[in-house]
Amino acid sequence: MRPAAPLDKNLLLGMAVLTLVGFPLVGAALLKVFTELPISVMMRQSVNVPKQLALGVGIGAVMGYLAHLLTESKWVRPSASRYSSQIGKLDLNKIDMVLISICAGFGEELLFRGAVQLFFGVWPTAVLFVAIHGYLNPRDWRISIYGLLITVFIGLIGYMMEYWGIWAAIAAHAMVDLVLFLNMDGPSASTS
Repeated sequence: MRPAAPLDKNLLLGMAVLTLVGFPLVGAALLKVFTELPISVMMRQSVNVPKQLALGVGIGAVMGYLAHLLTESKWVRPSASRYSSQIGKLDLNKIDMVLISICAGFGEELLFRGAVQLFFGVWPTAVLFVAIHGYLNPRDWRISIYGLLITVFIGLIGYMMEYWGIWAAIAAHAMVDLVLFLNMDGPSASTS
């Protein structure tokens, strides 16, 4: 087997754009094929959009900061530093970090909270989401500790979707990612 190609900045940015566009299309296709629900159900909301965005940004910032604190703990730091150093080598600037965070927040939330959660519910979707990201790893208990916290956060984001709407979930997810990006070690942490 050939080793995986190293991740580079352009590849990561391309994957972010693919997530922004492709994941919502996959969610829409799932709804179209397996339900009689309109695709607009992915964008459902019960609270006005500005309020959702404010709630999502605030709650996501707190979640991101708590996740960062856990990554700095003596229990998780050895595993988290591997992820952080890989991202740090990409030399992302703050605009890259914001773009990637928004793309992931929008695309992943429309797929997972907008569609998948309708089929499986909040907690199974949260576990699936975190497992796909590799944070529930039986061979690395340190990263699994982090994964358990992130599972709780993703479950809470699922409830934000249920009670407030998709924009709260998108904003929270984007803020978690952005706070973690901004607090990573490496060259990207201090560039603009």
